[in-house]
Amino acid sequence: MRTNLDTNEPNSITHLPMLKFLDCSLRVSVIPLSAVTVWLTVTNQQDNTTYGKLEFSNLMGLKYMVYISAICGGYAFIAAISLWVRCLVKKAWLFFVTDQIVAYFMVTSAAAVLEILYLAYNGDKEITWSEACSSYGKFCNKMKLAFVFHALALFCFIVLAVISAYRAFSMFEPPSLPSKEVEEERA
Repeated sequence: MRTNLDTNEPNSITHLPMLKFLDCSLRVSVIPLSAVTVWLTVTNQQDNTTYGKLEFSNLMGLKYMVYISAICGGYAFIAAISLWVRCLVKKAWLFFVTDQIVAYFMVTSAAAVLEILYLAYNGDKEITWSEACSSYGKFCNKMKLAFVFHALALFCFIVLAVISAYRAFSMFEPPSLPSKEVEEERA
């Protein structure tokens, strides 16, 4: 393991103010993106005289996106605060694992909503599902907008996952190259 982590060297990963600023900025940015995603989705409803009322709670993928966005926003808030607590900043593996998990859950919820959007706009003629956005245009537009905000939060978390991976794995020396003697013995 590297021993220069707590020194005043400019290459020490605990003394990278720009990386810490980017990390914190992305985490803080995720909070309103997640809140807007939840708000747009939860308030999304449209009544149609022919087909009835459509709400977000009618679609399991939208409920899943709401849950994941709420968890994501809460985690981003806690993580942004804990970045400034010195004893927690040294827990690079904690950030690495949780950032990866949140990013993966966000990918799955984005995929679920993207499938709903595809079916809402195009339908599935093989199983006689017609497209729904001609009847529920306002609902589809709000769902599309919520997806855009969710995708922006997902992008932030993908970058955060890379940053936390860098922090976790840069604590270790790179693998050493085998010496020429070892290579000659293998040949």
